[in-house]
Amino acid sequence: MKVKSGFMKVLLNKLKKLNKLTLILFIISIITYFITYSFLTTSLIKLTGIETFIRYFIIIFFLIYFIIYTIIGLITLITKKKLIYTILITLTFLFSTLFGLASFYINKIYSKLDLSKDTIVYTVNLITLKETTFNRSSTIGIVKDSKETNYNLLADKLIAEKNYKNKTIYYDDIYLLLDALYNNEVDSIIVNGNYKILFSNDERYSDIETRTQEISSYNETRKNEDNINTSNKALNTPFSILLMGVDSEYEGLQANQAFNGDTLMLLTFNPKTLTLSMFSIPRDLYVPISCNNNNLAKINSSAAYGTNCVISTIKKLTDIDIDYFVKINFKGVVELVDTLGGINVDVTMDFCEQNSNREFGDKLICLNKGYQKLTGEQALAFARHRKTLVRGDIDRIANQQKVVESILNEVKNINSFKEIENVLDAINNNIDTNITRTQILSLYNVAKDILINTLTNSNTTLNIKKTYLEYYDLPVYLPYSNTTTSALGYYQESLNDITHMMKVNLGIEKEEPNKTYTIDYNEDYTSIYYGKNLKGEKPINTMPNLIGKPISEAEALASKYHLTLITSEEYNPDYEDNTIINQSIPTNAILDNYNTLTITINNLNRIDNID
Repeated sequence: MKVKSGFMKVLLNKLKKLNKLTLILFIISIITYFITYSFLTTSLIKLTGIETFIRYFIIIFFLIYFIIYTIIGLITLITKKKLIYTILITLTFLFSTLFGLASFYINKIYSKLDLSKDTIVYTVNLITLKETTFNRSSTIGIVKDSKETNYNLLADKLIAEKNYKNKTIYYDDIYLLLDALYNNEVDSIIVNGNYKILFSNDERYSDIETRTQEISSYNETRKNEDNINTSNKALNTPFSILLMGVDSEYEGLQANQAFNGDTLMLLTFNPKTLTLSMFSIPRDLYVPISCNNNNLAKINSSAAYGTNCVISTIKKLTDIDIDYFVKINFKGVVELVDTLGGINVDVTMDFCEQNSNREFGDKLICLNKGYQKLTGEQALAFARHRKTLVRGDIDRIANQQKVVESILNEVKNINSFKEIENVLDAINNNIDTNITRTQILSLYNVAKDILINTLTNSNTTLNIKKTYLEYYDLPVYLPYSNTTTSALGYYQESLNDITHMMKVNLGIEKEEPNKTYTIDYNEDYTSIYYGKNLKGEKPINTMPNLIGKPISEAEALASKYHLTLITSEEYNPDYEDNTIINQSIPTNAILDNYNTLTITINNLNRIDNID
């Protein structure tokens, strides 16, 4: 103890004899180094999965340097070896500066990787038809026990805040509610704040923006309860992701969980083979909606109930577990494409489309046919346009796949932190996802391999597998409104081919070699579309019009779809003898909803009809 005490006295005496300014500078260098080193260590530890050995080597190396510098620095101070001291303190301040800059940029990028939205501004509106005057005697329609998150809670708060004492009438479904308003069964209804965009693409409510008026509204910022679908799967293993386009007049995504489901694209990615598959799902595809008691409806209607309803509906359709979702506002596409410096796309036709603010006139975006570089506004117009396309939404799907493919090709060429930061700035406000920061960081090794191969002029490329779902026109009778809506049916064989390819990409199923190979010289084999030219079984079948047809057609139909056939006779001079003049199942009604078919046969020889 005396030896140690004596050593400390000698050390303190020598330090007292040192130049005060030199000693203070040395102490400052130690404190500065320790603080910036601590920041760097904290930042590096956050980067889970990225160069683990290198990160911890850096942390340990510079900790050892700190210890050595403190000891040798004291010795050089005491022994007055000015040159060594100057070199050491200069190097230490340089390291401190580098630590500070590295911590700053790491934390900046890291903070931008949090793309999920913790809160949402939920909004409901009370609306009426424009010719309706809302007063105390007006009735209010509400969806009873809506599957839409927070709808009923906010509807009650709207009524309480405005002190409405009006009679309320409840409906089981949002479409029954809208029909009730249009048919004047109620004077007003409470709907989601995005109702114009949600329903304007449905032919029944295409005039909803011009035909209705908003009486009052209520909004509240609440926890995002639509973000519960989370996977623990790292992104360096095969995964699936659902891309949902949100058509909004405003930037950002923190406004209501319900959205327009016109753009739904299921992707699978295998990072080992760098293979991406894309399945764009037509908006009018008629499928069971999982959160609406599996009632059949157009798949885009599932978006009115929120993200989880869309995910569960598509999972039921494809039998593929959806690991992640990305919900992107179309306005974010504009900013992203512009940040990337534009994208190269082959535009297949001349057309004009609204801009991102849905403005016409001199604000229209017009493009000519041909391969060209598109700006953000032009890319969005190309992805949105469908009205002049021969096959409407089906052709638009092909265009959207082109845009996604072109964006991915540009993103692949990013090779600096600054470019990464710019891209994250462009998308951060316009994307919502359940992918965590840790999972995004797990893509690092994939990105590194692509970058290295790009810099070394390797031929490694992203292999993109496209799909084409064979479909057929499916007019469907809607019993609750006594109308017929136009929808699309799909062929099961075509869907099976698509989902099998995606499951192979995920490593769930094995590739089956094609033993029967034929060549069609009219087919373009430069781009393979899985599901194309495959038809077979129709999962949904509707009632044909049997009026005027022989009874044998009804018998064949009843046998095929296991219907009990009941017949009766009447006399009608307007039809041929022994033909069907009435049917109990309406034309275009879904046959799975019926067990019995009753038909009336024309009998021109009935005695009770002869004068």
